[in-house]
Amino acid sequence: MNALNKAFEWISKVAYLNLLWIGFTLFGLVIVGLFPSTAATFSIVRKWVSGNTDIPLFKTFWKAYRQSLRQANILGYIIAIMGYILYLDFLFVTLVENDYLMLLTIPFLFISIFLLLTSFYVFPVYVHYDMKLLQVLKSSFFIMVLNPIPTAVMVLGVFGITYGLWYFQGLALFFSMSLIALALTMPAHKAFSKINEKKAYLSKQKLMEE
Repeated sequence: MNALNKAFEWISKVAYLNLLWIGFTLFGLVIVGLFPSTAATFSIVRKWVSGNTDIPLFKTFWKAYRQSLRQANILGYIIAIMGYILYLDFLFVTLVENDYLMLLTIPFLFISIFLLLTSFYVFPVYVHYDMKLLQVLKSSFFIMVLNPIPTAVMVLGVFGITYGLWYFQGLALFFSMSLIALALTMPAHKAFSKINEKKAYLSKQKLMEE
């Protein structure tokens, strides 16, 4: 019975977080609200994954939303613009009947995949580390490259959630971004822990050599 109550409590938390994400996205008229709401969602999930599960959701979300209003929008729109440019380039390469241009299809496909996988890490990195925006993008790329297993787990998680919501679309109101944030943050947190362990090991080795 206790386990059942705990399960319902977590389902309620995840659903409430998703409603906050939707509400604050609309509060910012989507254009201004989408990325700060997303950053605030990832900030909450990071706290959960780190073991801080008893935080007041609305108060913590509102604080993270306000703090990331400018930075998250800049970061989000950089990713969105890069993705749109790649999409237009890919359309151009595939629609124009030119054998030489068709050779660029595979490179564009690889670049698009790398951008997508890098974007999976952007918000987890943004809320975890105190970095400038360019550093967030660079770190997201290198962490993605150096951690293939967490990245694969992210892909499977996002695919599974998207697939499930496609068939049960009514649940998207309560379980969309909050679940995706969990699916991305948990593997990312493990990748960050590995990085910290490596740093600690290298620091220890350096001290021993001195």
